[in-house]
Amino acid sequence: MSLNNANILIVDDEKVVRDSCKRILHGKGYFISEADNAEEALRMIESYSYDLVLTDIRLPGMDGIELLQKIKETHPTTEVIVITGYGSVDTAVKAMKLGAYDYIEKPFRPDELVTLVERALERKSLREENIRLREEVTHHYIKNIVGKSRAIEHVFRLIHSVAPTSSTVLIIGESGTGKELVAKAIHYNSPRRDNPFVVVDCGTLPKDLIEAELFGYRKGAFTGATSDKRGLIEEADGGTIFLDEIGELPLSVQSKLLRVLQEKEFRPIGDKRPKKVDVRFIAATNRDLEQLVRDGVFREDLYYRLNIFPIKVPPLRQRKEDIPILSYHFLRKHSEELGKDVKSITAEAMKLLLEYNWPGNVRELENTIQRAILLTTDEKIKPEDLTFLTVTLGHNIPQNIQQLKETKRRLRRASVEEVERLFVLDALRRADWNVSRAAKDVGMQRPNFHALMKKHGIKRPE
Repeated sequence: MSLNNANILIVDDEKVVRDSCKRILHGKGYFISEADNAEEALRMIESYSYDLVLTDIRLPGMDGIELLQKIKETHPTTEVIVITGYGSVDTAVKAMKLGAYDYIEKPFRPDELVTLVERALERKSLREENIRLREEVTHHYIKNIVGKSRAIEHVFRLIHSVAPTSSTVLIIGESGTGKELVAKAIHYNSPRRDNPFVVVDCGTLPKDLIEAELFGYRKGAFTGATSDKRGLIEEADGGTIFLDEIGELPLSVQSKLLRVLQEKEFRPIGDKRPKKVDVRFIAATNRDLEQLVRDGVFREDLYYRLNIFPIKVPPLRQRKEDIPILSYHFLRKHSEELGKDVKSITAEAMKLLLEYNWPGNVRELENTIQRAILLTTDEKIKPEDLTFLTVTLGHNIPQNIQQLKETKRRLRRASVEEVERLFVLDALRRADWNVSRAAKDVGMQRPNFHALMKKHGIKRPE
């Protein structure tokens, strides 16, 4: 809405008042309509959209207060200014409590009316902008979960069901399936959307620091605590905290987290007084929490507190019909970011993408498309632009195609052990020898990936 071409409806049974208001406001570029009673005004509002209604309180038949109420019931974003006579201030105050922007008392000066109208329209414009931005943010986080398969449509339905509530959510899925995107979609479609969304990666926080990071501490609580520190749970007050890889949380911290879930309060380290907190919890895991409970490394009561509303995010191999949609989504995204005009993927290249088993799921697919964009010398991605892609052979043993091409004869006769070693080396090189990142990139747990490194005697180069 432009402030200079706003639509304004003037409602007054006195023609002289309508003409006066019309003359004052018309010169400011507004489009003016008029009605001499509330019933006519309502008919006009039903057939046309007005940004502002300027109405007298005293009208024949339905009065201005009732008109205001009916406008707010059907057109809540329309601003209303009431015109009052001398001695009607109490009624005007009542009108403001019912949703009127303000009132103006007769007789009024032209500049008073213009200023009041400008302020009312400015508030409407700001409100509309906030709604637009909120919808943009909400749409952004929903549209990032790309796909039309039945499996992902089921996830969409669950998001829309749970988002408006404050229910705790447990998101279950393999690494790279998009669990954080689901958590963000829930938060940004919830009444908490304007408050913080705090992400905690329980798998990467050092075990001896995770309690302090989550709950905070008081000055002097331990050596090195030189000042008070707010914990991440307190940072998320009023919003949502996303506990990624919750299965990595130590037992000692799990009991404190359970208290927050049950009592909505926690105690920073070194503080004797509990603090109240209003936080929505969303947890995610790529591990079997029920098995962890049986193994005695995850609290059963915490598991049931978290598992109120589970959402299982399917692995990419179970929603392969989404691979073309996802591939083109990433193609558009990264072509622009990388400054390359890559427009399509050939049928042969798409066949390779569809046949691959995607152990790293959507994250691996995105990385694959990004690298193919960098490698291609054409406007389309071709099979030769995917030679780095790992494919799954018998017994789910990964084999590296780039190195197959470079040492074709030797690798045709390569042993299972050699293929496995090359797979690990390639992942480490892509991740600049960061073990955690390499493991995450190929969809493996860090301990399992590290075990493969040890098995093949692979160490970081000096």
